[in-house]
Amino acid sequence: MTSSPKGVVLLGATGSIGRSTLRVIDRQGDRFRLVAMTAGSRGESLDELAAAMNPDYVVLARRPSERFEPGWTGEWRYGREALAEAAADPAADLVVNALVGYAGLESTLAALGAGHRLALANKESLVAGGDLVLDAWRDGPGELIPVDSEHSAIHQCLAGRPPREVSRLILTASGGPFRELPSDRFGDIQPEDALAHPTWSMGDKITIDSATMANKALEVIEAHLLFDVPYEKIEVVVHPSSIVHSFVEFRDGSTIAQMGHPSMEIPILYALSGPERLPNEYRNFDPVADGPLVFESLRSEQFPMFELGVSAGRAGGTQPAAYNAANEVAVRSFLDHRLSFPGIPEVVEDVLTRMTPRPVTSIEDVEAADFEARTLARESVIRLN
Repeated sequence: MTSSPKGVVLLGATGSIGRSTLRVIDRQGDRFRLVAMTAGSRGESLDELAAAMNPDYVVLARRPSERFEPGWTGEWRYGREALAEAAADPAADLVVNALVGYAGLESTLAALGAGHRLALANKESLVAGGDLVLDAWRDGPGELIPVDSEHSAIHQCLAGRPPREVSRLILTASGGPFRELPSDRFGDIQPEDALAHPTWSMGDKITIDSATMANKALEVIEAHLLFDVPYEKIEVVVHPSSIVHSFVEFRDGSTIAQMGHPSMEIPILYALSGPERLPNEYRNFDPVADGPLVFESLRSEQFPMFELGVSAGRAGGTQPAAYNAANEVAVRSFLDHRLSFPGIPEVVEDVLTRMTPRPVTSIEDVEAADFEARTLARESVIRLN
């Protein structure tokens, strides 16, 4: 007897993770069906995807201009509230949160509160929301499965083993496009240089975060929160080929790694279907052709965004939200040619120095910290120009 397809709500359908998710769903035939697809303001792109995938309805978080005329004749919903309502839709079994940045927090909480399996690619909502997300996950009916390749790898390596058995988590980093570039040349880096990632194909924001190592700092914070492992037991090594996604070292001396070619489609499929492993047409790992596997130390002094982020995570409270917000403003300013590449950590450090850490007891606390950090970051960008 064939089981009915699982209903999926895809938040952030037009981004790189969203499009990868659609390819995964399309290849799996009748195993999944799309309840809803959402986007921020890219109405034309969402319209094109809806025509191809035919979900029950679509959501645009921000209303398009009056000139936008959708060709897809299905149901269109609009606004931030509609986004959160889609995340909590009772017709869904799975919610993929592929939104970019802090904007995904409300939907993360909504999906967990509704009891859905949340495939979380929006690491910023966990970093900024911290205990709010953990409480919604651990105290509620929902399930959280990480989509980031590093955290998916750790999740698979742990296989339900308790934190007390873990000696170390070792996350890998590609090193980004400037791994071998002398730091005295960082001032010459242009956005198009930083967007040329050597191994991964990602959206603009996460690609810049990879180049500054901010993304790896966010992943360390995320690993601490997801797996309840203290910061002193989480390490990062540079692995340029991105074949090994993470290691877990256990207290008995055994170390387990998860490996595979650098494609987000593999962890997305596992988040949708795990612990069952569904057939997937993708290039197999060849230990001879893909070797040797090289690992290097992370030069954190060359990439100050890493230590700034980990320090914010250790401080806790509103500091991770402030780090994330300041980084989003700084990255946007860099992409708009209003800030140099070295200016990104300058802005973030300035904001973190000027803000006082406060406890997070509600989403309003996170929103207030986010607003303050963005305001200070914009002021800092102006001063640096």
